[in-house]
Amino acid sequence: MNATTPSDTNTFVRGMGLYDATMIVMGAMIGSGIFIVSADMARMINSPGWLLAAWVLTGVLTIAAALCFGELAAMFPHAGGVYVFLREAYSPLFGFLYGWTVFTVIQTGTIAAVAVAFGHFLSLLFPPVSESRYLIAPIHLSQTYAISLSTAQLTAILVILLLTWSNSRGLRYGRIVQNIFTSTKVAALAGLVLAGLLLGWNAVAMHANFTHPFRLSDFDPTLGVSSASIFGLIIAICVAQSGSLFAATAWSDVTFIAAEIRDPHRNVPRAMAIGCGAVIGLYVLANVVYLAVLPLSGIQHAPSDRVATAALEQIFPGYGPVLMAIAIMISTFGCTNGLILAGARAYYAMARHGLFFARGCPDGRWRCKAPGPRYWFCRERSTRPLADTGTFTATFSITSSPPRCCSTF
Repeated sequence: MNATTPSDTNTFVRGMGLYDATMIVMGAMIGSGIFIVSADMARMINSPGWLLAAWVLTGVLTIAAALCFGELAAMFPHAGGVYVFLREAYSPLFGFLYGWTVFTVIQTGTIAAVAVAFGHFLSLLFPPVSESRYLIAPIHLSQTYAISLSTAQLTAILVILLLTWSNSRGLRYGRIVQNIFTSTKVAALAGLVLAGLLLGWNAVAMHANFTHPFRLSDFDPTLGVSSASIFGLIIAICVAQSGSLFAATAWSDVTFIAAEIRDPHRNVPRAMAIGCGAVIGLYVLANVVYLAVLPLSGIQHAPSDRVATAALEQIFPGYGPVLMAIAIMISTFGCTNGLILAGARAYYAMARHGLFFARGCPDGRWRCKAPGPRYWFCRERSTRPLADTGTFTATFSITSSPPRCCSTF
């Protein structure tokens, strides 16, 4: 162990096993992206076979990166994850820059976006919660940016507050919430796959999508590439990765809590391999279901890009939107909890190096159950303004650089 990295052996209770760590990986990865991003990807690639190939490429990249991170986590099984890796590999400056970017944009922005998605889909079941029902009307700070408070945004803020409070009570509470909601949403996604393969098989869609699955057609005109060309296909697949990689991101969050996992040298790499492999498998199968139930044009032009909702509507006419709203609410709630659970550990590690505010768990308080309340409070205060920016589209566009993704949500 590097002398510059304080040991967490006596600071945190190692209360999580392989199953808990795997639930963190899967729970952070599965949000709402898999139910939506395939529409924009299909418009860019315009080929059913190459759409699946793009998801397979996402899986290869994700699993390869996860295995690399798993090796790093085995070498540095401390609270802080990527912050620790950058600090040890390059210099404290890179750790400092990354840690504060996580605090101001990366983690907080993702939490806000996923929580806003929860409020958006709750509006389908409970109309008083709506993005157009304002408690505070939009206040325009510029021509393109405004802050407001709708009932949907208020719901997102309350979800963040609730999960922040529950995680501040200790690892046990956050772990229980994570395991329950991750298991439920994995079952829901698996249920979508089984329902599509067993009940939603559409002969017309199957013939249209799988007779010549790898045919090349016109790509999205905004890409500026030649039609039906190999070069254009490469560009389209690469640009489409911005959506699929977003749907498969956040697997690294388990490294933030390595100090609380039993036998981290073995369990963290195994959790990342198992979790990422299982999620990518479900994602590819979900896209097979989309193609088995809907023609490619039905995926490309699904209302509001809600491909999974359109597929469920074909399988269970009249119930698709409600079923998918429930599934996405479960998914986003669990995802938000996983992100909140993991993120505060980075600030704890930064504080131990004097790069963040005073420690919530002082040196004399050994065997603490979770980072102290200061870190959870700081996380909530930095996340809440992003939840006030507007819809999921607006929040995501603030926190993600690839512009193609912004129209997806």
